[in-house]
Amino acid sequence: MTTPFTAAAIARPGDVTESLALGHHRILVTGAQTGGSLGIWEEIVEPGWGPPLHVHHGEDEMFYVLEGRIRIWCGEETFEVTAGATAVLPRGIPHRFENVSETVARMLIAVTPGGFESFFLDAAALSDRSEVAIMKLAAQYRLDFLPPAEPQAA
Repeated sequence: MTTPFTAAAIARPGDVTESLALGHHRILVTGAQTGGSLGIWEEIVEPGWGPPLHVHHGEDEMFYVLEGRIRIWCGEETFEVTAGATAVLPRGIPHRFENVSETVARMLIAVTPGGFESFFLDAAALSDRSEVAIMKLAAQYRLDFLPPAEPQAA
């Protein structure tokens, strides 16, 4: 159940909740704060890291690169973006990203509708972070992790 979005959702530096489960996430604005409209977090991405190929069945996702160079796969497309670039990915399409910089990259990520950002907090709270436990939690968030795509011949 959502509540009306009738007041500003403010994320002050001291109010940020961090999750180190499945990456480094600084949760800035939650779906609970926006009546379910959107959720926003900062993603801090180590060189060479990125989540596995996955599909959000309930949210569109926006990436705004603050620092670094990010390679994004979305469906059949692959592209690289750097600081100042924005990419918006539709729900239902397999995608992933990876930091292809030699230094830490940072992105603001937003989902609409909101709520998915809580996945990272719930994952951090799991006493068992086995693949089975993560997959069960992912299913609750209408998230599917997919096997890696086969490399395409050049």
